[in-house]
Amino acid sequence: MSTDGHPVDVDHEIVGSDGAPVVLLANSLGSTRAMWDPQVPVLTDAGLRVLRFDTRGHGRSPVPPGPYTLDDLGADVLALLDRLELDRVHVVGLSLGGMIGMWLAARAAARVDRLVLCCTSPLLGPAQAWVERAATVRAHGTGAVADAVAARWFTPGFAARRPEVVAAARDMIAATPPEGYAGCCAAIERMDLTGLLGSITAPTLVIAGADDPATPPAHGATIAAGIPGATLRIVDDAAHLATVEQPDVTSRLILTHLTGQEVTGDADRPAA
Repeated sequence: MSTDGHPVDVDHEIVGSDGAPVVLLANSLGSTRAMWDPQVPVLTDAGLRVLRFDTRGHGRSPVPPGPYTLDDLGADVLALLDRLELDRVHVVGLSLGGMIGMWLAARAAARVDRLVLCCTSPLLGPAQAWVERAATVRAHGTGAVADAVAARWFTPGFAARRPEVVAAARDMIAATPPEGYAGCCAAIERMDLTGLLGSITAPTLVIAGADDPATPPAHGATIAAGIPGATLRIVDDAAHLATVEQPDVTSRLILTHLTGQEVTGDADRPAA
């Protein structure tokens, strides 16, 4: 598609039984759809069809010139649903993916059945920090920020136990096209979804990592307070990529919210 404000054809994959309810998984900044690998078998085994995509500027998707807006990223997803002839889906998003999820649920409510928002925020400042990060990756590449970003994705204890997971995450960040990463930084810089939260009608679960330095639990609490009827769950021993660090807990929470089915896993805790 055109890159002049029109949607781009984001690369995607869909697995699961034809005709099953579809759950769309939306990724964090600097990641590909591979970040959802732990959740896919859990969701498909429970009878869901899983649709994953690479955000514009990431993975195998096109890299149009930035800056991007959240409207651009949301329009890409709506165009994907239209191409696949999917009228209504569950949406699960983490960080930037959660921001896209909130946009979809507010701006295209008829397309969203149930909503899960992981480790995300409706307003993530300061804006100047995103300006500076975009400038850094444009000048020096995404490798220049990969170590710092990966350090926020996982707790120190997990990094010590699973250095190979952290190394793979760092490589994923460093492989992100600089223009795509910077373009999405601009979308976050300009984003303010706080005024839209009250219009979201999809049943919503908010998941926060107790040790998340990027979007601390207070951000999740703001979302849950703003969306009517939303529930907040806090996952212990988890930083920003809680779905990777604590896959059993987060998969159970996601599956229970989407289908009512329970899967075994460690305990999480409700918000205080």
